[in-house]
Amino acid sequence: MSDRPDDLTADYRQAGFGGRIGLGARPALIVVDLVRAYLDPDSPLYAAAEPIVGRVARLARHARDLGHPVAFSYASYTPGGADGGWFYRKVPALRLFDEGSPWGEPPAELVPRPGDLTVTKQYPSAFFGTSLAGTLTALGVDSVVITGVSTSGCVRATTVDALGHGLRPVVVRDAVADRDPRPHEAALFDLGAKYADVHDTREVLDLWRGEVNA
Repeated sequence: MSDRPDDLTADYRQAGFGGRIGLGARPALIVVDLVRAYLDPDSPLYAAAEPIVGRVARLARHARDLGHPVAFSYASYTPGGADGGWFYRKVPALRLFDEGSPWGEPPAELVPRPGDLTVTKQYPSAFFGTSLAGTLTALGVDSVVITGVSTSGCVRATTVDALGHGLRPVVVRDAVADRDPRPHEAALFDLGAKYADVHDTREVLDLWRGEVNA
């Protein structure tokens, strides 16, 4: 089999991957771990994510204006990572998120507003071990628009768990980031093939404005 992207897409579609599930009538926006550690070149976790901040902030403004819930996830650990289990040991850079660390702070544009949801997590998914699924269910949410970092890590894990919780996930292609374009693009391809619809910011805003499924 050729490894050209067009052939890969065709192969997956022929095998029955890549169906569309659409955006529901009651979506929520999830901003995954978009904090200083991924935005500052001095950080070992730097993911050159600065270009997505404005797009995520724009999506958050529109979501609030439309009455859609906005949720932010943040990683935080007790010093030494006793609550981080093997994940903390596997990724020593997670010590950057020990309680009180400035690396875990969001940029000014993405500080949660009154009424927004926030969850603190110790593992990749914003759903695992948090109240997020129960809160979104109580709010009548049926779909989630997922942004943040990193595409191949916490964004991917959050997307897969969203699907498992009965939510329709949309990943925003130009509002997620990773430290290298190769895992970024591979994760977007796999998410679009198996777990989520993938749209860019403009397409999501068009869907919201029209309140239509696509």
